[in-house]
Amino acid sequence: MKKILSFMDWGIFALRSYHYFLLLSRFFTEGEPSNSTWLNFIWLMAAFIVPMIFWFPGRRKNKAWFCILELLLGGSYYVNTVFHPDLASKADYLLPSLTMGFLWTRHTLWIIPIVALIPFTFQSHLGLSLKQTLGIGADNLLFCFIGIWASSVANAYYQKNELVAEVEQQNKLLTHYAAEIEKMTLLKERNRMSKELHDTLGHSFISLIMSLDVSIALLDNNTAEVKDRLIRLRALAENNLNEMRSIVHEISEEEESNLIQQVEELVVSFREHTGTDVVLNLLGKEPPLLFEVRQTILRVIQESFTNALKHGKASQLRLELWFSESNVQLFIQNNGKPFDKLEYGFGLTTMKQRVEELGGNLFVSSEVGTATFTEVRCEIPLKGMMVLHGKD
Repeated sequence: MKKILSFMDWGIFALRSYHYFLLLSRFFTEGEPSNSTWLNFIWLMAAFIVPMIFWFPGRRKNKAWFCILELLLGGSYYVNTVFHPDLASKADYLLPSLTMGFLWTRHTLWIIPIVALIPFTFQSHLGLSLKQTLGIGADNLLFCFIGIWASSVANAYYQKNELVAEVEQQNKLLTHYAAEIEKMTLLKERNRMSKELHDTLGHSFISLIMSLDVSIALLDNNTAEVKDRLIRLRALAENNLNEMRSIVHEISEEEESNLIQQVEELVVSFREHTGTDVVLNLLGKEPPLLFEVRQTILRVIQESFTNALKHGKASQLRLELWFSESNVQLFIQNNGKPFDKLEYGFGLTTMKQRVEELGGNLFVSSEVGTATFTEVRCEIPLKGMMVLHGKD
C-alpha cells in the first residue's frame, strides 16, 4: 500500500513537472531572447521550484503554503500569458489545478472557487462571453476535482494501511495476552492440582501408614485380623487411586453427592483405617453448594485430620459442621500435642488460601489447661455461592 501511495504522489508530481518543463522548453524555440523573455523564464522557473519547498513526494511539509505559492506564481504567470499573446509559452491551468486538488485539505478548500474564478480575471480583456469563461473555469474545476478524487483514493489507501497496521498490532497484543492468560491458567491449574494431590494423597497415606503399622504389630499374633486389615487397605488404596484419577480428570466437578454424605464417608473411612475416635456433629440443613465450597470444606477436614495424627499424635477428634442461610461453619478439635508456635507449612497455607479465595476465614489455635486441645475454625459465606447440584 505504501508503494501505491508513493506512486500516486510521484505521478501527480510528474504531471505538474511536465506542465512546467513543456512551458520552459518553448523559450528555447524562440530566436534571440529578450530581457522580457528572461524575466518570464525566471518567473516560470520560480513558479515551478518555489512551491516545491513546501511539498515534495515523501517529504510533505505545508500543503497550504504550496497552494498559496502555486496560485501566486503559477496562476499569475497563467494570467500574464493571456495578457501577452506574443509569449511562446502559452499556459493553461489544468495540471496545476489537478495538483492543488490532490493536495487539498480542510484548510485549502478555498482553492476550489479560486481556480474556477481565474478566467474571470481576463474575461473582459479577451472579450469572452460568460459561457466561454464558465467553460474555461469548469475545465480548471474539473481537473481540481480529479485531483481531489485522487487524493481521496490515496487517503483511503493510507487509512486502510494504518488500519491494517493497527489490526496487526492488536493481533500481536491479543496473541501475547492469550499466551499470558494460558500461562497464568496453567500455573493456576498446576497450583490447584498440587493442592488437591497434597490434601487428598497426604490424608490417604497417613491412613495407610497407620493401618500398616497396626498390621505389622499384629502379624505374629493375629494373622486373621491382619489379613482382614490388608483387604481393607487394598480397598482404601483402590479408592485413593480412583480419587486421584477424579482429580486429574476433574471428574469430581460433576459429582452430585452432597457435602454431608461426603463428610460422613470421610469420617467413617478415617475411623476404620486409623482407629481414631471421631465424633461428628451436623447442624442445620445443607443448602445447594458450589463445587469449590464443598471441595474446600473436605480438604480442610482432611488436612486437619492428617495434622492431628501426624504432628499432634491425637487419639480423639470432634468435628462439627453448621449450615445456615448465610454461611457454613466448621469446627475441628483434637486432643493431640499442642504447638508452641504456629508455622504455616504447605498444608496450612493451602487450607488458608482455599478458604480466603471464597471470602472466608480460617483460624488455628492451641491451648494447654485442664484439657489440652488444638482446634481449627473455618467459616465460609454462602452469599452468591449456592447453586443446584450438577450445575457447578
